[in-house]
Amino acid sequence: MAIEIPREARDQAIASIERYFLQATDEKIGNMAAGALLGFFLEEIGPVIYNQAVATVQERLALRVAEIDIEVHEDEFPYWSRRTRTKR
Repeated sequence: MAIEIPREARDQAIASIERYFLQATDEKIGNMAAGALLGFFLEEIGPVIYNQAVATVQERLALRVAEIDIEVHEDEFPYWSRRTRTKR
């Protein structure tokens, strides 16, 4: 699955890459080169970040699902246990 980002985010990322190169290396990187570098990162490194995010969401959902029984549990066959407690 290809990782894509919205056009506005892509434009901001390219501008950020250009700024980073200028400030970190004192060299200017062109808009097309910055866009190509962004494309490389999205294709090569993006899946690692995406997969980690999916794993984190799965862990959190598993914890929430495990808590559902606690939140919505109802005791079974409560009639006789309630009547026994009230007669004493």
